[in-house]
Amino acid sequence: MKGNNDRTLSANAYDKLLESIGDTLRQGRERAYTAINTAMLRTNWEIGRYIVEYEQGGLQRAEYGTNLLDRLYRDLTAAYGKGFSRSNIAKIRKLYLCFPIVQTLSAQLSWSHYVEILKEEDELAISFYAKQCEIEHWSVRELKRQMRSCLFQRLALSRDKEGILQLSRQGQQPQSPQDIIKDPFVLEFVGLPEQSTYLEGELEEQIVRNLESFLLEMGKGFAFIGRQYRINIGSRHFYVDLVFYHRILKCFVLIDLKRGEIGHEDIGQMNLYLNYFKKEENTEGDNAPIGIILGAYKDQVLVEYALQGISNQMFVSRYQLYLPDKEQLQNELLRLLSNA
Repeated sequence: MKGNNDRTLSANAYDKLLESIGDTLRQGRERAYTAINTAMLRTNWEIGRYIVEYEQGGLQRAEYGTNLLDRLYRDLTAAYGKGFSRSNIAKIRKLYLCFPIVQTLSAQLSWSHYVEILKEEDELAISFYAKQCEIEHWSVRELKRQMRSCLFQRLALSRDKEGILQLSRQGQQPQSPQDIIKDPFVLEFVGLPEQSTYLEGELEEQIVRNLESFLLEMGKGFAFIGRQYRINIGSRHFYVDLVFYHRILKCFVLIDLKRGEIGHEDIGQMNLYLNYFKKEENTEGDNAPIGIILGAYKDQVLVEYALQGISNQMFVSRYQLYLPDKEQLQNELLRLLSNA
């Protein structure tokens, strides 16, 4: 028995040794990655500063528009090897122009993040995506998706001028139910053709299959509870399409999907669900639930009349199955900023 105990103790000690070595390796690699990333960002920022200061040296200003980047590309590549393509040098220059104070660069973001962010032309959008990446810890893949879906423009169009500027400086951090609403929500990841005939159940099924992408579209703080969540009222059963819990707002979020136009009866049905959750599902510390009705179309006047007199937190929004027209959204945003 003693021999077995000794072997067990020895095995446990060895497992702890492996665990300790593994933890140390992971921490060391993370520190090394952070150090390398910080050094790379700082180096590129410094190079960008040198280029801009050279351009601002009087007669050399015009050279940027002619052949400065071409000369740098050829000479730097000859001297230091790969990594100095013309486009890469242009992004390094833009890094300094967009972030002239080096302390504003985030150590949490890689150079690959900044390469994507700097593809934006609008300074407000650049500032927003950098901040939002930091807040939500987006991977480069997640960042690309949010930029393709024009997240900044969609959020900004629901705000006034000061709200747009604040969004660009501080990012989007949910503090009220209104902060989690987009119009439209972009669900291109479900893979359903825009003009095809599909059932609401098919849309729901594809959302659940692509839950990670859907949570990315919804934003920070959502935890999935279930689909077709059953509600029992008397002898009748009702089913909520999708139920989430928002850990920041501390409330349930109910989502009802409609493949066509949203009707007044859909709003009444969601009101029923919210009253039930408030009475039967909420526990101590939970705030009032939020209801979101997502449809392909909505009549704004009908929605306004249907929502009047309803005290529950309910929102009616559109979804679309394709990426929005970025130029159109950008023009609308510029119009809003210039008229405000």
